[in-house]
Amino acid sequence: MGTAMSEHHDRRHHDELYHEDLIGMLELVWGEGFLSPGGPDEVDRVVAGLDLTGRRLLDIGCGVGGVDRHLVRAHGVGHVTGIDVEHTVLSTARVRAERDRLADRITFTEVEPGPLPFVDGSFDIVFSKDSIVHIPDKTMLAADVFRVLVSGGSFAASDWLIGHDGSPSAEMRAYLAAEGLDFAMASASRYEAALVDAGFVDISLTSRHEWYLTVARHELEQMSGPWYRPAAERFGGAFVDHNIEIWTAMLVVLATGEHRPTHLRARRP
Repeated sequence: MGTAMSEHHDRRHHDELYHEDLIGMLELVWGEGFLSPGGPDEVDRVVAGLDLTGRRLLDIGCGVGGVDRHLVRAHGVGHVTGIDVEHTVLSTARVRAERDRLADRITFTEVEPGPLPFVDGSFDIVFSKDSIVHIPDKTMLAADVFRVLVSGGSFAASDWLIGHDGSPSAEMRAYLAAEGLDFAMASASRYEAALVDAGFVDISLTSRHEWYLTVARHELEQMSGPWYRPAAERFGGAFVDHNIEIWTAMLVVLATGEHRPTHLRARRP
């Protein structure tokens, strides 16, 4: 989940989707700084095989910046520009970058929904972790990512896809309603077509839904068991119960493969 630029939801501070309680709940599940599954290990898998040392990296939908701090510390990224549309997550990201003495290597920028606000060829790597799901127009996004990359630059991301091009099933609709977020899920074929149309080569899409099905089952067990009391004391029982409802609905569509977390990789020639 994570946050990103949504073209049709110009969210203001008072109605941000990723409020402090949701941030806290997601960090309880996935670790400080991480608002999507797998924590630093899954970030490592997204960028596996790429030499990030000294590179200029753009993180689309940076959230509270845990991914960016990890990319600098563990992968030697030269400078990260993290962008998001939500004020709350960015405020937290800046405080933590200062705390960890990484503010000189990470810049967090609040952006408006729409085109990426950078000149052509600004970055060596464009990265995103489960945030593009908030952006409806995948074709426009792919073209914009291509534009801001240097020749030879790489796009490395994960995102939450849907397993087909038809209408969502009743189970998927129930899950999306429980989430209550502005998800704009697309199929692997739509993502691949968008990347091809933009001019990318060496395109690969790797489903992670079987991995996350196992992980999410464990998360639900923990949320319903040992995590329940401390989480309820911090966020309130109703909020924790609602997240249990979300995970329960999500497991149904993960099991069928309709909900399909996927790694995306492509290169600008």
